[in-house]
Amino acid sequence: MKKALFLDRDGTINVDIGHLHRIEDFKFVEGVPELIKKYNDKNYKVIVITNQAGIAKKYYTEGDMHRLHVYINEELKKIGAHIDAFYFCPHHPDFTGECDCRKPKPKMILQAAKDFNIDLKKSILIGDKDSDIKAGATAGVEKLIKNKTNYIVKF
Repeated sequence: MKKALFLDRDGTINVDIGHLHRIEDFKFVEGVPELIKKYNDKNYKVIVITNQAGIAKKYYTEGDMHRLHVYINEELKKIGAHIDAFYFCPHHPDFTGECDCRKPKPKMILQAAKDFNIDLKKSILIGDKDSDIKAGATAGVEKLIKNKTNYIVKF
């Protein structure tokens, strides 16, 4: 089984400006590209787990989000890093009703674990919100790190 580094997106990978969807507004949190490369080099799968309520709110489309994700990987490629997969929840309870994928529910993490044969007990999750940490804990991710700064934690 493989190990994974699960990362929230907004506020963890990129500076959270609220409903980010335009490439020109994207800015990495300091140290994140290097962290991703470190875990790529250690043969971890790097997987993004992100709530994208802006889709439900019609602030942007799923296509806009996918274009941003392609851009993120293009930028990471410049230093020899990459994200293996992006899992997202396009829902918001006030706009689309309840769903089973929105964090703090663990469905995205559990799906990634199934898709990539990941041992959650040997994996790490970094997020900036309680819902990220709760999703990881419920899924059984062993190491949970809450990062509330504009630079990535060093570990």
